[in-house]
Amino acid sequence: MTQAGSELTALAQGWCALALLHGRIEAHIERALQSEHDLSVREYSLLDVLSRQHNGVGGHLQMKEVSDTVSLSKSATTRLVTRLEDKGLLERYLCPTDRRGIYTNVTEAGLQLLAQARPTNDTALREAMDAAATDAELAPLVDAVRSLHVRAS
Repeated sequence: MTQAGSELTALAQGWCALALLHGRIEAHIERALQSEHDLSVREYSLLDVLSRQHNGVGGHLQMKEVSDTVSLSKSATTRLVTRLEDKGLLERYLCPTDRRGIYTNVTEAGLQLLAQARPTNDTALREAMDAAATDAELAPLVDAVRSLHVRAS
């Protein structure tokens, strides 16, 4: 095998390990959020992102920006917003400066559910990361993720 072939194989193996880590973490958090709060990971993520909006310049995300932030297609994001709106957790309104733009706010009920779910999410994330750290293939990725947290603090 050539050096380029070896590098590509290593890159593919690293990508597979990263996908495995993500899948395990997401599945663990999903089970915890569903059982405790009847909330999916995607729903939690959307509520979390939208709860961080503010009224200042650039403080509200349009649907395209929300889609990018939660890593969903625009149509999947719209369906997710509609589902949460139907549950009374979100509300949509027209952008005051651009009538074509639609903004979404978390309702009081959504903020309350998010506050209740945040400790569950955080605990499940910690548990999933701790479990992954015991896997020799995933431990370096866990270390890398944890070092990102330390640098960001």
